[in-house]
Amino acid sequence: MSTGVERVYVARLAGTTVFDPIGDAVGRVRDVVVVVRSTGMSAPTAVGLVVEVPGRRRVFMPLTRVTAINPGQVICTGVVNLRRFKARSGESLCVAELFERQVRLKEDRSAAYIEDMAIEQDKLKTWHVSKLAVRRADRRRGMLGFSRRGESLVVDVDQVLGLSPRERDQGASLVIEAFENHRPADLAAALMEMTPSRSAEIAAALDDERLADVLEELPEEDQIKLLSTLQSERAADVLEAMDPDDAADLLGDLPDAQAAALLQLMEPEDARNVGQLLGYEDDSAGGLMTTEPVIVGPETSVATCLALVRKQELAPALASSVFVVRPPLETPTGRYVGMVHIQRLLREPPHDAIGNFVDPALAPLHPDEHLSVVARRMAAYDILALPVVNDEHRLVGAISIDDVLDHLLPPDWREHMDEDETTTTAGEVSA
Repeated sequence: MSTGVERVYVARLAGTTVFDPIGDAVGRVRDVVVVVRSTGMSAPTAVGLVVEVPGRRRVFMPLTRVTAINPGQVICTGVVNLRRFKARSGESLCVAELFERQVRLKEDRSAAYIEDMAIEQDKLKTWHVSKLAVRRADRRRGMLGFSRRGESLVVDVDQVLGLSPRERDQGASLVIEAFENHRPADLAAALMEMTPSRSAEIAAALDDERLADVLEELPEEDQIKLLSTLQSERAADVLEAMDPDDAADLLGDLPDAQAAALLQLMEPEDARNVGQLLGYEDDSAGGLMTTEPVIVGPETSVATCLALVRKQELAPALASSVFVVRPPLETPTGRYVGMVHIQRLLREPPHDAIGNFVDPALAPLHPDEHLSVVARRMAAYDILALPVVNDEHRLVGAISIDDVLDHLLPPDWREHMDEDETTTTAGEVSA
């Protein structure tokens, strides 16, 4: 491999475009994979790159397939394995795991934080971490520990202590900050790439609401694994923050005793909503619905309804409609009156009562209706959400299109239906 520079800094490499030999873009570098020895006697070895290819899938590219690293570009052999990257035992991600790690400088045992890492090739063409860019921790301590406004310096990798093994909670804040403005699905995808211990570390540092959003975007198996890393009380708090239908799906995949114990720890109202959903079959309207759509009385004004659907935490599909019922307004409600599309409300006077605008053509679903019936009804009505009413014609919930798709798509759709042995050329990827 030839390089335009003798030493490559990871922070500058991240975001660099990867090209195949004929100049077509394959993707962008998102991280560097290194192996850190537990003994700490040798420098970490860089073994590959995490490359984001079209479709936002992150794949592993061994450094042996990289033919050149130049300023602003990486050249590869043109063969990319499409299997989604997942860190193996012993592997670490520089940006996601090692940046912001606290270490100690050998010269004076002072604390410092890793800000960047440099990799270089040895005579055998193997890449190793050679330098660390660190910032000394300010010796003045505040309420939250060390300040990190100290001196920046570059040191040889063998001049630091604590690079391995990792101390718990090191660097989690940097990862969370990096994904602050991203969708929960993006952070979920990143957690799927990390080692179990690292993903558990990030989960422990997230607040309940954010962790709930991330859990909803993970495959069932990963949900269970991550939830099992939490203390029971914390797990119950996170389940309360999840949409009731998603929380019910997750609890339904747990052993009965564990699910019952978590329900006992949840707030009574949340436990009631989730417990109600657990009584339905997974592929029924009752099993698909959420008990928390936007519900209003017939006399509610158009302006009030529009304010309700502006809530940031409301899913876009559920924000497309409001459901009109007689009191009480909590599920199961009073008698169901009908639903109103937000698009209709945008055309009506703000002080008019919403009961004047219900759509009489939309028949509600029964909780026992099968998934196939739900899907056909949504397709026929070309609609994003449908009401579910019981035998007494009381609204018990609503089904949104995202929940239907979750059940219609293959179980591994979040993995983009990866096949372990699937490979393609870079040209095929860029196409």
